[in-house]
Amino acid sequence: MSTALEKTLIFLEYIENMIKNFNKIIENIKQMNLPYTEFVKFMEDINDPFIVLIACILSLRTNDKTTYPATMRMLKLGKTPKDFLSVKLEDLEKAIYPVGFYKNKAQQILDIAYELYHNHNSIVPKEIEELIKFKGVGRKTANLVQAKGYGLPSICVDVHVHRISNRLGLVETKEPEETEFALKENLPEKCWSDINTLFVTLGQNVCKPTKPDCAKCSLQNYCKFYKENN
Repeated sequence: MSTALEKTLIFLEYIENMIKNFNKIIENIKQMNLPYTEFVKFMEDINDPFIVLIACILSLRTNDKTTYPATMRMLKLGKTPKDFLSVKLEDLEKAIYPVGFYKNKAQQILDIAYELYHNHNSIVPKEIEELIKFKGVGRKTANLVQAKGYGLPSICVDVHVHRISNRLGLVETKEPEETEFALKENLPEKCWSDINTLFVTLGQNVCKPTKPDCAKCSLQNYCKFYKENN
């Protein structure tokens, strides 16, 4: 048997065992009782597809500490596509500053509001293929709208989900979009919507990009990264 084939078979066996343990991983993260950021709490509770959509746009390349107050200021200007039709660009820019690329995001939000009001009866589409037609909306945002806006099974893959999924050994991918498709292929739908909130919170508190605090993590028995580095 070739070395390459052996490595592939070993990895496939590891993935199979990891998937069997996935429910234990989820329960372990929940039992760690890690604190949610204010923005994560807000996104968990809002259940409004339009607000989830525009708040997620603000969050792109911006930390939660900045995104949450910017979102609150934005929502004082409007909460529906119709509301935003009368919002001036400069007022929206001022409200969401200093999120990253705030000028571009302000224009994107106004454009999306206009499109939704005039062409979609102010209803945010549920389908990812339709959502990503809007300027500035990628698969990460579209999946979050599905999961948090509509309560549909979906996996929003950001940098935390991508990093932790690879560290655990759930996937072996290079890009977040690859991670999304691999997780959806390997995991049952009932697990999908929990992944983003739990992995993001784990990533913000414990499994950080550099110097992950493995000593505080209860996933050591399931983590490929930990086993390879300790």
